[in-house]
Amino acid sequence: MAESSNWTQVTEFVLLGFSGITQGQTYLFLVFLVIYLVTLLGNLTIVGLILLDPSLHSPMYFFLSHLSCMDVCSSSVTVPNILANLLLHRHTISYHPCLAQMFFLMAFSGSECWLLAAMAYDRYAAICKPLHYPHLMSMHVCVQLATIVWIVGFIDSVVHTALASNLHFCGAFQIHHIFCDLPPLLKIACGNKRVNEITVHVATIFMGLSPFLVVVISYVYILASILRIRSNTGRHKAFSTCTSHMIVVVLYFGNGLVNYNRPSAGYSLEVDTLISTLYCIITPMLNPLIYSLRNKEVKGALRNVLESQRKFCTSSRKQ
Repeated sequence: MAESSNWTQVTEFVLLGFSGITQGQTYLFLVFLVIYLVTLLGNLTIVGLILLDPSLHSPMYFFLSHLSCMDVCSSSVTVPNILANLLLHRHTISYHPCLAQMFFLMAFSGSECWLLAAMAYDRYAAICKPLHYPHLMSMHVCVQLATIVWIVGFIDSVVHTALASNLHFCGAFQIHHIFCDLPPLLKIACGNKRVNEITVHVATIFMGLSPFLVVVISYVYILASILRIRSNTGRHKAFSTCTSHMIVVVLYFGNGLVNYNRPSAGYSLEVDTLISTLYCIITPMLNPLIYSLRNKEVKGALRNVLESQRKFCTSSRKQ
């Protein structure tokens, strides 16, 4: 590490998240490996079903396929490095891979916030504006919304990463986390961090609060429309199309709020590790389970695909 005046140019960081666990790292490795495999299997299954089954070629499932892609990507940014560290009993990450991990994690996380907002708007259009729904949520509009969602997330991440690359470190190279993320990196940086902190607060409004308000406003209108439906069957059917999305929204924004806006003091390393694991690792695993277990169309598409595969295998053996 090269010295420069009163700060040090860092070449690698020490991740302290699991450093206190001297025994049982093999079991932790197996736990995270299972979580990662379930995440990949669940989300890739959702994407495959949406691509293969024509009954799922609708705006709601178009956005769901993007959600699954984001979950696969965000999980792949963090979990493989955690697995490698646990397997090799090391707790370090080089400087540039750390910035790269932070960049992609923030890009996918920010994009997912706005994607959930777009999915809420889709449910609003379907329930509150059914006659205009084909026009409001045409495939052209859906592609435009998805493109904007991805671009906004990556622009936000570029700004944060560019500012983080100018941070100085005065001999503090220990990150109190299990992967590289902006808040723990800011905690150990020295010098003037004012611009970084202001940018984080501004991003919290535009990348967190704003999409959350879009979700809340959409569901206020949705709830008002559902209450105007006279039949219990109609109300139940309309509400059931939103249940999975509402559960995912509560999990994602709730964990995100705690992860990025908790006070700097009063939290132990163990609590930080647990919150970050829930937000960045467990939630991507739960999303496909929530949509598949509570969605008759997804379960029906899975049965159709499995039945088609069984018939194909049967005919192949006969030939």
